[in-house]
Amino acid sequence: MNKLNILGSAIALGLTGAFTSAHAEPLITDYKEATSAYEDAYVSGNFNSNDGNQDQASYNLDLTLDYEKVFSSPNRNTKIDFLGTGSSAKGGNEGDKSSSTYQALGSATVDNYFTPNSNAAFWYGKGEVGIQKDQEDPFTKATAGIGYGRVVNVTPMAYAIRIMQKLREEGFLKADPSNDIYQQVAVIVDKESEYKSKYGLDDYKQYWLQDIQKVIETSGMVQGDFNARAVVQTYDVLENERVSTRKNGWLVRAGVGAVLSNYDGSDGKPALEVGAEYHRPINNKTQFSNEAIATATLDDDDNGYNFNNAMSLTYELSDLIDWENKWTLAYATSDDTDDVTTNTLSSAFYYSLTNQLDFGVEGKLTKLDDSISNNGNDEVDKSLTMGVKYRLK
Repeated sequence: MNKLNILGSAIALGLTGAFTSAHAEPLITDYKEATSAYEDAYVSGNFNSNDGNQDQASYNLDLTLDYEKVFSSPNRNTKIDFLGTGSSAKGGNEGDKSSSTYQALGSATVDNYFTPNSNAAFWYGKGEVGIQKDQEDPFTKATAGIGYGRVVNVTPMAYAIRIMQKLREEGFLKADPSNDIYQQVAVIVDKESEYKSKYGLDDYKQYWLQDIQKVIETSGMVQGDFNARAVVQTYDVLENERVSTRKNGWLVRAGVGAVLSNYDGSDGKPALEVGAEYHRPINNKTQFSNEAIATATLDDDDNGYNFNNAMSLTYELSDLIDWENKWTLAYATSDDTDDVTTNTLSSAFYYSLTNQLDFGVEGKLTKLDDSISNNGNDEVDKSLTMGVKYRLK
């Protein structure tokens, strides 16, 4: 009987050791660091040209510059946004001349939390500046208000997970480290800018990678030595593999302000806004996001109203390929004009040629409803484009 008890205890201890030595891979949403930052900057373009069987050569060029920078601390979130688009085209009929257009809108928003390190109430201030070709004045607007909730950047955990996956695939880890090790690695990944400031642009990477190595070695899961090849694999994930920005959380906001100047030359108009955001990594490969904002510009004779909603679902097909699906809705109306509604549905595949350059194929459906018949936009506009997207940051 004693022998059976001893044998049973030994088996139980062995099973316990087997289960505690291997840990499940954490979720991206497990990242809890309050101080974080990210910066995305892309230039994308599509170009096509036709010649032959027409009076003259024709072309169409579209360019987009998209920039977003967010810095989060326990008591404040700061977000800088910029979106600029431009196009140039020339028809194939004799006498067709080239035409071009451009527009850009930039904004800066600061959310100040009443209780630091919380996901609760905050007050905010926002400034916006916009330009459009052939408009009388630039658009400028200032808004202040209150809100509730917080959106957190969890991209560093996505990098930490990919680093561990790579090291396991290459045989440098005998099992998954604990979630605490993932968290520590993610924090170091997120502090890249601090390493740049401390050690300089030329030398910071060796210290950055060295600190990641030290944390992984403390896990007790390293198979053999964490040699130079293991360091190279870690560097390869951080520098050469595509990891799209991941966000988690929600917030709502409402504010009042003024349109200081507008494209039509008017100024000093009161304004209201209500907005909401929801971001959720459905799993470690899939990101869902939705952002909506409704605004009103008040004028005695011509109040204007706008509603914009942008929804996206991004799936990481592989380390090099992302599948991005988007739906955008834009609605505008005023007391003196008809409603205008634009729906755009797009699906795109982006293949990472390098860490900074992507090749993309995008299909797009656009439906414009302006309550005017037979003006050339009654049908759904369909397009299939191929182009490149260059990552500046």
